[in-house]
Amino acid sequence: MAARHLDGIDHLILGVRDLEAARHAFARLGFNLTPRGRHVGWGTANYCIMFERDYLELLGILDPAQFTNGLDRLLALREGLLGMVLRSTEPSATAAAWQAAGLRPEGPKDLGRLLEHGGPGGQMLRFSNVYPAAEATAGLNFFACHHLTPELLRLPVWLAHPNGAVGIRTVTWLVPDVPPVVDVLARVLGPASVTWTDEVAAVHVGDATLLLARAEDIGMLHPPLVRLEPPAAPVAVAMGIRADPDRTRDFLERQGVAHEVDAAGGITVAPAEACGVLVEFVAA
Repeated sequence: MAARHLDGIDHLILGVRDLEAARHAFARLGFNLTPRGRHVGWGTANYCIMFERDYLELLGILDPAQFTNGLDRLLALREGLLGMVLRSTEPSATAAAWQAAGLRPEGPKDLGRLLEHGGPGGQMLRFSNVYPAAEATAGLNFFACHHLTPELLRLPVWLAHPNGAVGIRTVTWLVPDVPPVVDVLARVLGPASVTWTDEVAAVHVGDATLLLARAEDIGMLHPPLVRLEPPAAPVAVAMGIRADPDRTRDFLERQGVAHEVDAAGGITVAPAEACGVLVEFVAA
């Protein structure tokens, strides 16, 4: 990963049809959310759930008459995890490494997000993204991001979550076939990042892990998802969040949120409670 100027997951993108309803849903799960941000020149906006090194982005549409980068088409099909963003330490170098790996990247492209915080004019957060060619990713939705204004990205108050959450631990992708996706990720992150257990692959990304499984194997990882149909393209269906499970369980019980506790003490919240994504809270 260092050779590709990447050092982990920057954030996960959750597409939501009603941004304010999604904000309330995740606050009910015990997450503290940032003020709303609007993408400059686009019709999309977000709320973010910040951790020390990564974060979750709840992404929705405020003005469908403006450019939505295809979010309208995705939300017509489903809500939930739409993609993964890798953290680049140097976007030009990441682009060069991806070009050498045959990913035919576009960028770096500089973009901005106006955060409704810090005064009447808000604060402008700027970042630079690198996008692999869509036909080179085996259907996996990801890109790389480098933050140009990191000092504005996090405040201590945004990092304090009542459910005890502190970061992203896992992302589970349901895939039509595992090897083609593993091949892409090996080119993106390096072949040493991949380990296999039977037909399931684990790809290590910094201190997080991507789990890749077919529909016939997904139930071994997440029993509530055992009836999922094989997808036409990779789709992220679950995320594991590092937390304090005792705090998480106490908060969910007080909020009346349905959840399951496994033998190891991990806590699972069904997709219906989290805008289409299965959420597992595991010990930090």
